[in-house]
Amino acid sequence: MTPVSFLDRAAAAHGDRTAVVDGDRRWTYTELHERCRRLAGGLAAIADGRPVAVLAPNTHVLLEANFGVPWAGVPLVAVNTRLSAGEVAYILEHSRASVLVHDPSFDDLVDDALGRVDAPPRRIRAGEEYEALLAGATPSAVAVDDERGLLSINYTSGTTGRPKGVMYHHRGAYLQALAMVGHTGLTPSAVHLWTLPMFHCNGWCFPWAVTAAGGTHVCLPKVDPPEVWRLIREEGVTHLNGAPTVLSMLAYAQEAAPLDGPPVKIATGGAPPSPAILRRMSELGFDVTHLYGLTETFGPVMICDWRPEWNALDAAEQARRKARQGVGNMISCAVRVVTEDGTDVPSDGETVGEIALRGNNVMLGYLAADGGIDAEATAEAVPDGWFRTGDLGVLHPDGYVELRDRSKDVIISGGENIASVEVEQAIADHPAVLEAAVIAVPDERWGEVAAAYVTLKEGASATEAEIIEHVRERLARFKAPKSVTFGELPKTSTGKIQKFVLRDAAWGDAPRIS
Repeated sequence: MTPVSFLDRAAAAHGDRTAVVDGDRRWTYTELHERCRRLAGGLAAIADGRPVAVLAPNTHVLLEANFGVPWAGVPLVAVNTRLSAGEVAYILEHSRASVLVHDPSFDDLVDDALGRVDAPPRRIRAGEEYEALLAGATPSAVAVDDERGLLSINYTSGTTGRPKGVMYHHRGAYLQALAMVGHTGLTPSAVHLWTLPMFHCNGWCFPWAVTAAGGTHVCLPKVDPPEVWRLIREEGVTHLNGAPTVLSMLAYAQEAAPLDGPPVKIATGGAPPSPAILRRMSELGFDVTHLYGLTETFGPVMICDWRPEWNALDAAEQARRKARQGVGNMISCAVRVVTEDGTDVPSDGETVGEIALRGNNVMLGYLAADGGIDAEATAEAVPDGWFRTGDLGVLHPDGYVELRDRSKDVIISGGENIASVEVEQAIADHPAVLEAAVIAVPDERWGEVAAAYVTLKEGASATEAEIIEHVRERLARFKAPKSVTFGELPKTSTGKIQKFVLRDAAWGDAPRIS
């Protein structure tokens, strides 16, 4: 089982139909198949058996890489386009990338990142250089002889200062793609708009899912609400994915107006969509499905599988049901909620435990610096065959899971994970800072954002703007705190900072459901 085989089938069954729309360019499935095989041939000659990294927005280049790189016989590393140069450099070194394909819009970022790498990968710019590689290559495809072999490496910060390389296998991506086809109703008539970054968990495996269904990929480098609305109407978009912030951007755009025809299906994850957004999207003609997943689970591992009997509930109750994280998807094992000793909590909707997952859509493990599996980090995350998510939730009597809190201090802002420890370390590097704590605080646009609480060294001074800029110079801009409060930090008798005191003050009675 390998997800790249879906393109072979699509070319054979739907070769003359439109596969990709990217601006004013269009390719059929026959043409996409040829391009991906040429990419494979070109990369196989220069990759030296090591991973190929791609730094690009949602263009045909990254879409083609999801097929061409595995066909070259090497893993794909899709790099988050919002990272800093230092973070990109770390990923290139840790993954041992041999080639970096990048969009010209990231020239300066790549210049900076490669200058920090001792043995930089070969650099290929999208555009003329990339097209020349394809034109001069012999189409080829390395046969997959182990469906549990390494397909791709996706980096996630988790709760530590260093990103972890999550190792995907061919079998998991193949099955996860089919699960997405089934749960979202993809067919040859589907027109999928790429509002979800393809670098997120390989686009939740939708590059392969849409192709498996023989649908059309509509590329979108940036979520621009007017452009999204234009494409929905002019291209006949039927499906799109994204964080709840994407829903908000569309719902309240000037171009927003009820759609003609069947509802557009939206899968959303990263935070539960608010009842107000769900109502608004329904009024506009969108059918929203709430998903839950992690990088370690190939994206959406749980789905709020809508039961037809819930249609009789009032709108408020329907919104509450839709906000649940749901049940395991069709290729997952039944989701468990467990206590610290690994026993299951009762399904009473009240007893809190940690969400534990198992199934074909769980990672091989975390990548070690030598290219193998980091056995220690992997065993910590999967101590008994069940992946511990670090998320706390309850199990309702109907079997649906609902998140209640996070056991890790991860901030989810607009669907992006921010490790509080990483931001705290960056702040602590400022010469005036004695200590710092970073928590999530509510934000109307992003759901939640990072806020810093800082104690300065005696006699030292720093402004809020200085601290924020200090972090922006070291990390991706979205990770920087949006506010800085100076003063003493609450601590336990042993000197541990009590983040819950800061959180309680920031959130008050408002539930932090993300």
